Amino acid sequence: MAYNKVVISGINTSELTVLKEEEKTALLKEYRETGNKSAKDKLIKGNLRLVLSVIQRFTGRGEDVDDLFQIGVIGLIKAINNFDLTKEVRFSTYCVPMITGELRRHLRDYSHVKVSRSLRDLAYKAIQAKEKLILQNQREPDIEEIANEIGEKRADVVIALESIADPVSLYEPVYSDSDDTLYIMDQIGDKNDVESRLDELSIRDAIKALGEREKNILYLRFLQGKTQMEVAREIGISQAQVSRLEKGAIKQIKNSV
Repeated sequence: MAYNKVVISGINTSELTVLKEEEKTALLKEYRETGNKSAKDKLIKGNLRLVLSVIQRFTGRGEDVDDLFQIGVIGLIKAINNFDLTKEVRFSTYCVPMITGELRRHLRDYSHVKVSRSLRDLAYKAIQAKEKLILQNQREPDIEEIANEIGEKRADVVIALESIADPVSLYEPVYSDSDDTLYIMDQIGDKNDVESRLDELSIRDAIKALGEREKNILYLRFLQGKTQMEVAREIGISQAQVSRLEKGAIKQIKNSV
């Protein structure tokens, strides 16, 4: 099934709901305190758009999208089961690395790219340590923390993880649950890196400077995963106009940073 269709794993993605952060917190509390399966089901359904957003980074390599979606849901369920409500962190921020980790584990296990056994073993150790640290601290650990956890050199950990990773833009939007967009930079950025933070602010300012129609098109295209034809029908213009406005918006963002 092609990814640009709206049905994935039998789910019509155009009908998926998005929960507000306070709704997620309320459902998590209800599920933890009462074990109410209905609350957990609502949490899963209310975060499927997040799963859909994350799996877009893993498409285009011959993998079945239905399979990726189901693997992503497994990561979401693990996040629901392990999220610590006492920590001051957004649930969606915690979910993204959990879903991503589950997808990477699946892809590396079925990868056709040959990586040396020693690198693969070190990457496995690093990813396991990363997930352990996420559970302990409710945040994404940096490379130094992962290296210290497994007693390896930082450079060796970086090389091992890079050997099983695909390159992506740090400014790629991962998820948005209102007007607060979550970027890859938010997940892995060094908070002490002033230059990186300035670049991030420049990107955000460039997006804010776009017209409302251009913002809406980018949101529908890259955060909701809709095709240009679907966007055109939704906002009442032609597919050619959507294409032109989309390219113009992206060009404007690039020229502003």
